[in-house]
Formats: sequence, C-alpha cells, structure tokens
Amino acid sequence: MESPSYSGRYLLLGAALLALLAAMWAGLLRLDLEIPYIQPGLSLAHGPLMVCGFLGILISLERSVALGKWWAYAAPVLTALGTVGLIAGRPPGTLNPLLILLGSVALAANFVVIVRRQIALFTLTMAAGAAAWLVGNALWAFGVAVPAMVHWWVGFLVFTIAGERLELSRLMFHSRNSTRWFIAAAGVFLIGLVWASIDRLRGLEAAGLGLLLLAVWLARYDVARRTIRQPGPPRFIAISLLAGYFWLAVGGLYWIQAQRLHGSPDGETFHYDAMLHSIFLGFVFSMIFAHAPIIFPAVLGRPLAYGKNLYVHVILLHVALLLRVGSDLARDFFLFRRSGELSVVVLLLFLLNTAYSLRPLRPEKTRTDAHHL
Repeated sequence: MESPSYSGRYLLLGAALLALLAAMWAGLLRLDLEIPYIQPGLSLAHGPLMVCGFLGILISLERSVALGKWWAYAAPVLTALGTVGLIAGRPPGTLNPLLILLGSVALAANFVVIVRRQIALFTLTMAAGAAAWLVGNALWAFGVAVPAMVHWWVGFLVFTIAGERLELSRLMFHSRNSTRWFIAAAGVFLIGLVWASIDRLRGLEAAGLGLLLLAVWLARYDVARRTIRQPGPPRFIAISLLAGYFWLAVGGLYWIQAQRLHGSPDGETFHYDAMLHSIFLGFVFSMIFAHAPIIFPAVLGRPLAYGKNLYVHVILLHVALLLRVGSDLARDFFLFRRSGELSVVVLLLFLLNTAYSLRPLRPEKTRTDAHHL
C-alpha cells in the first residue's frame, strides 16, 4: 500500500506548525511576559515542543514521504499525538513523552529500512540522528531532566541536518581525506554525547569540539560555497546555509567552555541559553529557512515561489541572535527579553513569507531549482 494522500500530510504538517506556535508561546512565558498560560505546564514544554513537536514531526514526515509507504507514517503520527497532548496538558503524567518516544522508535525503524536500501555515509549519518533522538526521548520519558539529556536532542538535529547536506551534495566529488575528516568530526561529536551522559561537563566539552569540526567541514565542503555565486534561489539558500554553519561553530565554542556552567547562577543561566540557542535557533532555523524550498514542495506537492522577501526573516533571525548572544555575554535580562520577542516575530514572519510563497504560480514559474541546492 502506498503512502497517505496529501490531506494526511497537511494534517501532520498542521500539527507541526501548532507545535511551533505553542513552543513560541511557551518561550514568551519563560520570559516572564504577562500573557495567558493556556495550561499550567506549557512553559516547561518549550524545549520538547520545539525539538520533538515541531522538528520531530517535520523530520519524521519528510522521511516518511521519502519512503513512500503507509507504515512509515507511524513516526510522525505518534509524535503528533504526543505533541498535541503536551499542548493540551492532557492526559497528565508520562503518556505524552511515551508517545513521542514511540514516534522516535518508529523513525529509527524507518532508518533501518533506509540504510538497508542504501548504505552510504549520508544515510548512516541521518540514522545516527534518529538514534540520538531515540536515546534522548527515552531518557526524557523515564524522568531525566531536560538539561541533563538535551545534548541528545542536539545530536538528533545536527546529525540529521549534516546527513541531509551530504545527501543533497553527494554528486560532488569528496576526497578520501575530506570523508575521513567528516567521519572523525562526527565520531568526536558522538563520543562527546555518550560521555556527557556519564560526565556532563567533560562530555559537553568533547561534543563541542565535534560541533566545531563539523561546522568547519560543512563550511569547507558544502555545495553552498559554489552556489552562492549564482543568482536567485541558489544564492538565498547558500547564504542561509553558511550563516547556519557560523552559528554551529559559535555553539561549539560555547560547549567547549561548558565549565562555565559551574559559575554563578546567573552565569549558568546565560551560558546555558547561549549553548542551546546558538544551535537550536541559529543553526537549525538557518537550515530550515534554507531547506524550505525543498521540504515544503516535497511534502505538499506544490512549488514554493522564490522572492527577495524571504531575505527579511533571514536577516532578522541573525539580528535577534546577535542580540541574544550579546545579552547572554552581558547578563542583561532586558536585552534577553527583547531578543526573545524578536525571535518570535522572526518565526511568525517566516511562516507568513512561506505561506505567501506557496500561493498558486503561473505555469511558466512552476519550475523548481532543486538541482542547484
């Protein structure tokens, strides 16, 4: 039996977008803004809603579409069910994390099929991301606090994105040395993730070195270095990608300095924030902005029109991030709040720009530029 119709994909994509909106609301609550709580535990669900809800559903859905089989959709469906439960605050207890855990089990099973079909560096890298999500979700579902296991969620996103970039640029020639460098960088990062579950600070430092090495590798070998010279969508995508690699490197440097988490309470709060948001917001959303012209047409079966308006949310994202990292360094809660508010505006603008770009196109403009990516 083949995959579900586009209506089913729309429902799952709607659940992902609902998770994004709820995660943004929860983020505003964490900034101590006087807005309705919706449900008492929403502010605590900011991270799970963003990583497991929005990104987990989106990544699982993308892989399910690629497999093209109905059973592959167990991953996004289970994740979506757990996510909606988190947003509603019902039922209480661990059922929603368990549903999301089952979704990650299903995604890992999908990657077993994918790797059996094609054993390649990019499929193995993305499979490592699925495995990292499974480990992180298992720890979370069985009561481990998010700060003690969030590095596994970072591993999920970093490995997944790195694998996707390898997949999209696999027609480029990579020397044996460059391939070995990638494997070594990914290996250091993976060792750091495991180590951080035993010795948190030392492990984060090792993982940070892996992040820095991966950022340098991607900036050096990604096809974006060539396509940035081309006008239109290829340049937009390349700029977004290279900016994302910059923030990945910044995140790696913050992780390498993980010992600062043992400083003053304020220092711990601000350093922890910079460690996470330089990657989750800077790296990951730069990748989302870059990949939107690929992901949405594949999932929804309709092209995305390119326009220079797409640069607005990209530029504002980096303004918000510079403000956020600056507020973290200065330990300035006023600037920290403003950067958080601006980040929400950026993500809303991204959704509006994307919706506008998915409008029906004239026949002569339906050609996509995927071969430039």
